[in-house]
Amino acid sequence: MAEMEEKPVSAVLVGTGEYTTGYVHSAGSKSDKKIGVVGLCMFELRRLGRVDKISLAGTTGSKYQGIRKHLKDNIQDVYNGLDVTVDTFPEDDVARDVCAYKAAIDTLAPGDIITIFTPDPTHFDIAKYAIERGIHVLVTKPAVMTIDHHNQLVKLAQDNQVLVMVEFHKRWDPIYVDARSKARSLGDMSYFSSFMSQPKFQLETFKAWAGKLSDISYYLNSHHIDMHAWMMEGNARPVAVTAQGATGIAEKEPFNCPKGTEDTITLLVHWVNTSGSTCVAVYTASWAATKGDVHSQQRFHAMTHNGDINVDQAHRGYTVATEGQAFASVNPLYMSYAPGPEGHFNGHNGYGYKSIEAFVKAVQKINAKKADPASYDGVLPTLKATAVVTVILEAGRRSLDSGETVRIQYDEALGYSL
Repeated sequence: MAEMEEKPVSAVLVGTGEYTTGYVHSAGSKSDKKIGVVGLCMFELRRLGRVDKISLAGTTGSKYQGIRKHLKDNIQDVYNGLDVTVDTFPEDDVARDVCAYKAAIDTLAPGDIITIFTPDPTHFDIAKYAIERGIHVLVTKPAVMTIDHHNQLVKLAQDNQVLVMVEFHKRWDPIYVDARSKARSLGDMSYFSSFMSQPKFQLETFKAWAGKLSDISYYLNSHHIDMHAWMMEGNARPVAVTAQGATGIAEKEPFNCPKGTEDTITLLVHWVNTSGSTCVAVYTASWAATKGDVHSQQRFHAMTHNGDINVDQAHRGYTVATEGQAFASVNPLYMSYAPGPEGHFNGHNGYGYKSIEAFVKAVQKINAKKADPASYDGVLPTLKATAVVTVILEAGRRSLDSGETVRIQYDEALGYSL
């Protein structure tokens, strides 16, 4: 195919909350993402000539006045050369429009991009609408909530020749990347355990959907399930999932999530290696932790036939104590918000930035006929490459609801199913 020039793409950022803008409940987020991630990265990619027009698509137009001020005060006025100009959907005077993303996507041309950082159950419809119009998609984890929806989108993406990537940014963490490489050289996996938590005040951000539309396993376990599955890629498959949950915090004041909302969820997953040996995996996620020295505790232990690997992602040997603030273990390897020597954004080596940059660069190559979407299935966490994550998460939810172990099926032609 004849190669063309790699041109900048226009972007619609669907979802205007914490991860996109850092703006939550009429103020900056209280988490470690006070000025967001996606928006900041896109503004920088625009400064670098990879992104052109940027639009925000939410559901509540009345938020945009506050969001614009937040972006100007905390990004444009802090970083040299970052323009935070955005078009917004719906209009400022619209109280609520859950389909505003459609009008925003309709302004794009085939080959442009969207990002989806919205509540889990909305991902399928938004991604489908974009894919059908030839738009490339970057979607937060979990991509969707059922393996049926996942498989539908994989086929749709193939039919429309677009790239759909899941934003599993831990695949760019240098320590996780190194651990994955080592694990694959140490023989069959015998045991894997992971833990990831966030402080219970995050339930203020999520209580509109927590326990009603999704759960903490979809939200946080997805990270380490993907990491483990990436380690096992081509060498093993999951065959059964048993889940258990703990309750008592989310369902009470001040969060008032639906009764039975799990605070903590553990998935016990049985894997079978291609050699015939077996592996046990235990994935635990919680949004009911006490605030500590990090926003998110996160770690894993992998035991193979020929080695042990332990990674504590939350503690990188870098601590900060300041007057009036709590002692903190910080992780600039994720997102470094400090401006560089010339005042520019300086977080290009952070894995939060790298995952978004990798998606944009891949799209530019595809649009320039230098690559095709299928060529990224073994390189990026594409939709096709991450089906195993979705089937484990859905099996976990079904196990919680039924109290029984759920079997996972696999067919070479059809892929995963339940």
